[in-house]
Amino acid sequence: MDIYLPIAEVSLDIFVLLGLGAAVGFLSGVFGVGGGFLLTPLLIFIGVPPTVAVASSANQLVGASVSGVLAHWRRGNVDFKMGYVLLVGGLLGSLLGVWIFTLLKRLGQIELTISICYVLLLGAVGFLMMIESVRALLRLHSPGVSRRRLHQHTWMHGLPLKARFRRSRLYISALLPVGIGFVIGVFSAILGIGGGFIMVPAMIYMLGMPTSVVPGTSLLQIIFVAANVTVLQAYTNHTVDAVLALVLLVGGVVGARIGTRFGMRLRGEQLRFLLALMVLAVAAKLAFDMTVRPADLYSIASEKG
Repeated sequence: MDIYLPIAEVSLDIFVLLGLGAAVGFLSGVFGVGGGFLLTPLLIFIGVPPTVAVASSANQLVGASVSGVLAHWRRGNVDFKMGYVLLVGGLLGSLLGVWIFTLLKRLGQIELTISICYVLLLGAVGFLMMIESVRALLRLHSPGVSRRRLHQHTWMHGLPLKARFRRSRLYISALLPVGIGFVIGVFSAILGIGGGFIMVPAMIYMLGMPTSVVPGTSLLQIIFVAANVTVLQAYTNHTVDAVLALVLLVGGVVGARIGTRFGMRLRGEQLRFLLALMVLAVAAKLAFDMTVRPADLYSIASEKG
């Protein structure tokens, strides 16, 4: 059954869209990532314009993230203080990101920028995560190998404005999570992602947070950043398709509930390995689509006033 998307100006099967929303919501619950890194490329693959896919994906992340946070909160796996500090940087970064998005859209380079950023970012993060997760799994099955700490103390841990995050058992500079949140906010606005696939590794390896607390805390920050990006994109660029976002939202909430229960059964090393596989798969698909010869070498597109 097809449904017409007024802003995207395409008709798509509603059950396909519900399935995409549910799949991304499932990832949110399992890994603590917003899932936009997967949803935005998938929407582009099925025919949604990149600008609309980016802006509408941010809205779907809100519902999926709320559902995931509630499930993690009931288990006591959310560091609210850390989430609020990350949020300060995320809101500031999203403002800058929307401004960059608008500038690139005016220059006519936004679609190419989105594709290139996804390939480079997903490829690099996925590769690094894969290496680390394989090493962690090998250490897990090799009792004779000594385990090193997940994070090493560097000059960053000597920064001022230190704060105590009791749920995460950390005493670090608040500038670190603010900086991480700022970078995530910029990427969220430009690429339509929650940024969890960057934030989750950063929270584990840079901040040194326990793996069990990371997913819920990451989703807490994603809720407000994604909501802020949606409002700014709708007001500034008019690229949020409310019909598309609503359908994705319904599927996302259901998927997040199921994903949270499933994620509690896996070890942290296994979660990171599976996430790395998915990130690399999406990067490979995008890279292939950018390099393969298109069926139509030339096309005519019109910009709506």
